[in-house]
Amino acid sequence: MIEQSEILSRRTRHKHKQFMMAADSVSNGGENIITDSDDDTLSPDDLSEVLTAGTKESHDRAENSPFVKDFLRGRIKRELFKLGTAALYYVYSAIEEEIEKNKEHPMFAPLYFPSELHRRDPLAKDLEYLYGEDWESKISCSAATQPYVERIHEVGRDDPALLVAHAWTRYMGDLSGGQILKKVAQRALKLPPTGEGVKFYHFEGIHSPTAFKRLYRSRMNELEVDAETKKKLLDEANLAFKYNLDVFTELQEIGKDIKEEVQDIGFHAHGDMGGDISKCPYYAAKMAVSGSTAHACNFAKMLLGPSTVQVILATCVAAAAGLAAWYLM
Repeated sequence: MIEQSEILSRRTRHKHKQFMMAADSVSNGGENIITDSDDDTLSPDDLSEVLTAGTKESHDRAENSPFVKDFLRGRIKRELFKLGTAALYYVYSAIEEEIEKNKEHPMFAPLYFPSELHRRDPLAKDLEYLYGEDWESKISCSAATQPYVERIHEVGRDDPALLVAHAWTRYMGDLSGGQILKKVAQRALKLPPTGEGVKFYHFEGIHSPTAFKRLYRSRMNELEVDAETKKKLLDEANLAFKYNLDVFTELQEIGKDIKEEVQDIGFHAHGDMGGDISKCPYYAAKMAVSGSTAHACNFAKMLLGPSTVQVILATCVAAAAGLAAWYLM
């Protein structure tokens, strides 16, 4: 009979191996991609799993908000996109200012990846493209964004451990569904294919988003957190989702007064699929990663468009289903 201590020891060794493989993947251009089977070692008590399960309802509310659903359809007005980019600039400026102040805090030091994750500078480049060289004089922190920014500064000052919740909510989301929003924005707003206006979504320091997200989760799960701290982190993550939803709601209201031509050219939102979940880009991506060629082809068609040549290309892309992992959290 195997002793409980030996079981825990084996699990710890396996998690350490997973951690080292993920780190190697990030540092070597993503060559050693970890397979989905590694996720079997995760426990419901792991911090990453506690946050994922505990914020599902908040995540669904944000994802199904009218603003996000319109965005996924490609019904995004340029002025709203500019205002949304400005809101993100203030949020990330606050997060990264507090991260820098607390980068040696024992709860955040293992998650300090400035060259890989920080978004303030790419957002500044996007704002310069969208507003011009004098962009700083043309933007302001909106009424919905201000409480979000103030809360981040409050956390950084009074309880830095809770920065983990804000970093996890934003950065992991941007490495996942954000990649889909990038393609929709480029098509809807006719932005240059070279990335101007959407540099926020491009993480130059990360060669394999899938491997990096697993590394990040692994480091989160190695943090020394008790049950009370996990509860506080979960509450803070749900609060972060609420702040994001408040910003989406504000943008939706502002958009009602903006007269601008828009058209449906994006992806289906969850509520607009007529019961067919396979039309959801996130679902198609997940099935593609699981090895389903049919779903991989479907996912590729969503990205490339409906023309005959593009469908042929989509079939070729389906053979490389692993690429869809870029869109999974």
